[in-house]
Amino acid sequence: MTNNEVVMQGSPSMENDFFNNGSEDSVKPKNYTLKTAGFWIRLWAFLLDGFIVSAVVGILINPIFYLMDWSLSESVWYAPISIISAILYYSYFVLMTRYFGQTLGKMVFGLRVISLKHDNLTWSDVLFREWIGRIINNIVMPLYILVVILPENQGLHDYFADTTVVHEKVYIEKDLAPPSLDKKEETIASIEQEEKPELAKIEEKNEH
Repeated sequence: MTNNEVVMQGSPSMENDFFNNGSEDSVKPKNYTLKTAGFWIRLWAFLLDGFIVSAVVGILINPIFYLMDWSLSESVWYAPISIISAILYYSYFVLMTRYFGQTLGKMVFGLRVISLKHDNLTWSDVLFREWIGRIINNIVMPLYILVVILPENQGLHDYFADTTVVHEKVYIEKDLAPPSLDKKEETIASIEQEEKPELAKIEEKNEH
């Protein structure tokens, strides 16, 4: 966070009243963006989601396997318990993100998934992020560290779907960059060009 950024909670409209105190800074144009979530808080939310899915499997699925005398110890990917657990795992992330924009873990930590190209998350956004991208991340776990490297704290699955994770109701306030010198010169030149015909008309009237 630079010196021109201020982290604040609530909506930007609420904070305007606080910052507009009659000083010169209050008249500067401001830009508000939601604060992106970093690696550690997303890790805690992810671990909590993993615990929730494991609990659901343990409560709903394991008793059925015990009753049917099916094996729960097989670890190969094609074992029935592995397939059912994977279906529940990815369905949880896909459905929660699609309909709520956040999983239970993200709700606890005040995080939300947003699209960087749409106003709302679409099915394609969610499927690329929570299914295809997450499968790749889970196969190569170190890829999750890309959250620290990529812009907007995007993970690989975020990069695929053009999404990111933000803190709910936490904004970063930035001063809008002032117009460049070249831009100012272009504006002045255009104004002068518009004024020249008017000056010529005035001079012609004065001559007559």
